[in-house]
Amino acid sequence: MNSVAAFRKGFSKLLEVIVVINVVALALVITIGFASRLAGSPFSWYDEVASVGLAWLTYYGAALAAAKGAHIGCPSVVNYFSPKLRLPIALVAEAITIGFFVLLAWTGTQVVLILEGSTLVSLTSVSLQLTQSVLPIGSALFIIAELLRLPEVIESAKGDGFVDHELEEAGIKLAKA
Repeated sequence: MNSVAAFRKGFSKLLEVIVVINVVALALVITIGFASRLAGSPFSWYDEVASVGLAWLTYYGAALAAAKGAHIGCPSVVNYFSPKLRLPIALVAEAITIGFFVLLAWTGTQVVLILEGSTLVSLTSVSLQLTQSVLPIGSALFIIAELLRLPEVIESAKGDGFVDHELEEAGIKLAKA
């Protein structure tokens, strides 16, 4: 295994750990919130914290999906083209995706800077800069994941094409699609 592949594998494992911790934390917050409401003494903070947790799960989960090549795409459509056309189409798609996340990271950084001194409404000890840091961090992780997958994308575009996991799961062979 070369060093890029080893780094990619470690990067994916790190993202998996982050996502699992996020899921567990979100489940705990929601369970605590439910139990406190059931007991008739709801915590004021759990709705706000759960919303932040869901946003974090979304961004870190998206980076994990990118690392695994499981984000939204149209592999069957791209596969209809010859390998000579498939490669430029795939590279343009990657460039657009990475460009979007560069813009999101930049914008997210601006948001974090603007929120200096602001806190959560229900937990005034928690900075909004912390809660919104997921925008630039998640975007940067998504960009890294895309760049680490680029050699695989190029190989698939030059070769037999991309695997359409949705069709595969439905039991449909690519030739039938």
